[in-house]
Amino acid sequence: MDIWIHIFGAAALITNFIGYRQDTVNGYRFVVAFALAFLSVHFFLLGAMAAGIGLAIGAVRNIVAMRYQSVPVLLIFVGLNVFFCLVEWFVFKNSPILFIAYTASLIFTVGSVILKSADTIRKWFIVAETMMLCYAFLIFTPFGMLFNISNLTSIFLKLRSDKRRIEAVQEQSKD
Repeated sequence: MDIWIHIFGAAALITNFIGYRQDTVNGYRFVVAFALAFLSVHFFLLGAMAAGIGLAIGAVRNIVAMRYQSVPVLLIFVGLNVFFCLVEWFVFKNSPILFIAYTASLIFTVGSVILKSADTIRKWFIVAETMMLCYAFLIFTPFGMLFNISNLTSIFLKLRSDKRRIEAVQEQSKD
């Protein structure tokens, strides 16, 4: 069982690093859907229900958002997140740290369904990734922590790369 926790964690880490380097929003959504599915299984195997559920919803959300980006789709996924959060809190009486995972999931949901710019998505996801890093630390999952550190690193590297490319184009247009 422990080996599968690590296999799914490693698969999520590698796949997600590739996802954050995509140039298109749908390329990002597609690759990251697999990473989210891998990480969902990883968290379920660890017994971290909030992250497992939120990530499973996120994997489906990313695939749906490749074709449909509308307020009704957003409301369905927000509703699913809120429903499962309330079930975990009131029925299963899970730890309050579940609110960190579900809040991050809501940010990911809005970013994945409504936002069209990969650059804007990356900027919003800095907040959500930081929240999930705190969650991974609190439940002590090394792959979860590496996953979020990798995501944050990928986001910052891609934002820096895009900024340099834009500056180079602007510099050339001055000449």
